[in-house]
This record gives sequence, structure tokens and C-alpha cells, in this order.
Amino acid sequence: MAPASPPVVLIIAGNDPSGGAGLAADTQTITALGAHPAPVVTALTVQDTVNAYQVEAVVTQLVVAQAETVLRDMPVAAIKLGLLANAETGKAVTRLLRAHPGIPVVLDPVLVAAGGAALAEEALVAVYLEELLRLTTVATPNAAESRRLAPRAADAAARAAELLARGAQHVLVKGADESTPDVRNTLFSQGGIHSEFTWPRLPGNYHGSGCTLASAIAALLAQGRTVPQAVAEAQAYTWNSLQQGWRLGRGQTIPNRRVVP
Repeated sequence: MAPASPPVVLIIAGNDPSGGAGLAADTQTITALGAHPAPVVTALTVQDTVNAYQVEAVVTQLVVAQAETVLRDMPVAAIKLGLLANAETGKAVTRLLRAHPGIPVVLDPVLVAAGGAALAEEALVAVYLEELLRLTTVATPNAAESRRLAPRAADAAARAAELLARGAQHVLVKGADESTPDVRNTLFSQGGIHSEFTWPRLPGNYHGSGCTLASAIAALLAQGRTVPQAVAEAQAYTWNSLQQGWRLGRGQTIPNRRVVP
């Protein structure tokens, strides 16, 4: 008897040649969690485990052609959005999502590299706020990204409320970049429901942890988990992958995504 086919996760993101973040992180995570990755390249980056140095966006029409070809051929069960690089691609992805309603979308609003370099043009922020969030099942901003998206909000709850008001179904505000003894992540949902998660803070910094978490959520949603289940399981997977990560370069540790809790 042939094994059951894995669910397909369409990834729309940039390539990181170090393999720590971007499409490599996404494909490793999705494969480890039992789904099939279908990677669409939005940008070529020059980066390592220290920082990013150059971003070259793929022509928008080619990004769309990659994604549409996969969507015509495969039963995509979830979509993960990573680095979109510019507003033109963000708008094109919005049109693509509208043409394929009903597929869960995990949005990791990548704006800045872990080393501090800008990865996306400023105009993309408006596309997130005005167009993409209303099509998003789960948004996963880190602390800096949530502040960029909701700069006038006083705290994490207020920032999440602004993003929910923009149409996102759920917002997972991550706290690894905050100065708390433990890492505190909070899932906010429409209707005022929220869940808090606390994880022991690991030493050092990690390259691609956000990509890993967002892709894990997408893989688990593709397998039929509810959002709360997917978010909880994806955090456990990500924490374990960080704990057992490798320092392969001169900079941040790369998660060991082969680990499954």
C-alpha cells in the first residue's frame, strides 16, 4: 500500500545562501513536520549568519508565475509568506491570495535581518496593513516588526489589537527580542481571546528562528490542526530546534530543524 500523500505548503519567500533563514529554513521545517514544501523565490539575498548585505527582488511576474503554476498542479493546504521585498510583490501576492480563498495563510512580516540590515522597502509596510493582513490566518511578527506595523500602540496587546482590526484572524506577538528573563509569546485572536506561552530563554542569538516558527505553524495547519494547536506545537518544535542548534558560521546559531518533539 502506498503511503498517504503529505499536505502541500506553498512558501513565498526569499533565499538565504547560508541556509539559516528564508526558503532553506522553511523547507527544512515543513519537511521535518511531515508536509511537502513548494518554494517560490521572491528575492535573492547576500547574507550570512552575521547579517544581510544585499537584496535583489525577483521580477514580480516571475514570482506570480511560480506560485500559480504550483497552485494549478497541487492541492495546496497552507501558504507561508516570508520575505516579499517590495510593495509590488506584496500587492501581487494579495491578488494571488484573493484568487485562492480558503487556504490558511501564515504571514511572517519580514522587514529587517537579524543583524539589523533592511530586507524590504518601507512601502511594503502599507501593503501589509492595508491588504495582506485581512487575508491572513496567523501573523507572526517579532517585537520590532509589531512596533513597525503599529508604532503608536503602547504595548503588545495594543499592537496585536491594531493588526486584528486590520483583518488578521490571529496574531502571535513574539517576545524573544524583549528584555524579559523568559521568552513570552502571546497569541491574540478575533473576539478578544488570547493565550500566553512562556519558554526558557536560551543563550545566544539564532538565525532563522522566525522562519522556523512560521513555517512550523503552516505545516501543522496544513495537517488539520486548529490555530491554537498549531501555534502551541510549532513553538515546542522551534524551541527544541534552537536548543539543539549549531554554530556553523561566525555569527548566530542555526536551528537544528531535524528535531521533532
